[in-house]
Amino acid sequence: MNGILPLWKPKGMTSHDCVIKIRKLLKTRKVGHTGTLDPEVEGMLPICVGEATKIVPFLTDTNKTYIATAAIGTATDTEDQTGQITENQKVTKRFTDQEIFRVLANFNGEIVQQVPLYSAVKVNGKKLYEYARSNEPVERPKRKVRIHQLNFLETTYSEQDGTQEISFEVTCSKGTYVRTLCVDIARQLGYPGHMASLVRTRSGHFSTDDSITFDQLEEQLENIKLLPIREGVVHLDVINVKEEERQKILNGQKLPLPDNLPKTEFFRMEYHDELLAVYHLHDNQQQIKPARVFVK
Repeated sequence: MNGILPLWKPKGMTSHDCVIKIRKLLKTRKVGHTGTLDPEVEGMLPICVGEATKIVPFLTDTNKTYIATAAIGTATDTEDQTGQITENQKVTKRFTDQEIFRVLANFNGEIVQQVPLYSAVKVNGKKLYEYARSNEPVERPKRKVRIHQLNFLETTYSEQDGTQEISFEVTCSKGTYVRTLCVDIARQLGYPGHMASLVRTRSGHFSTDDSITFDQLEEQLENIKLLPIREGVVHLDVINVKEEERQKILNGQKLPLPDNLPKTEFFRMEYHDELLAVYHLHDNQQQIKPARVFVK
């Protein structure tokens, strides 16, 4: 069994929990997920099975799309709804749509984020959340990420509670912390904030329309059809090869540098839409070599 299962991860499960359950359902050990989703987040989590586990790094590196809600007026230690409240400040006047549009526009393109304290990023060999739990001071790293698209969806304001929520859709690069984006949006509005909810609607080539829930998987278990491995790497450039090169590629051989080297670091090698391998530039700059070869 080889291919991609476009799982809709439910709330309450870790990504690893999903892998364990799918191993049991499909009766195979070769299962891997393609990017961690926190337990309280639901959404698209492509699962690679069999030979498809070879493309996990390439799928993990793709852009993701989320629908998020930023809560303005309250900060938490985890930057999301699961944390302890650290600051409250009443929003005394509702922000207009135009004011929100102007602030969101500041986050398009390349931005710098400070990694959340409650995260698995390591500093001096120790995870940041371990520093947080032991109340040890630590300097959190900053990283550059890219916001490809940021669309305002809606906002609600509670005069009684002195809070406002802003929902938006964001397409972003690997490594983007959407909860930190919510905090930074609130900060630009002049208030503390946190992420109240998050749903991942797209991961690379796979969207909500492709998804399958655990209930559906269990119902269709006898007739389940995994998506082709090729669909997980369509974001990579492609070199279409001739018949005489096909076997060389399947044997994992290095090849001469092509006339037009693809722009992506890794690229597909295909013969009549048949995915043979993923290649990249050799260290000698004169050849290309395989990163992954798919067994036929």
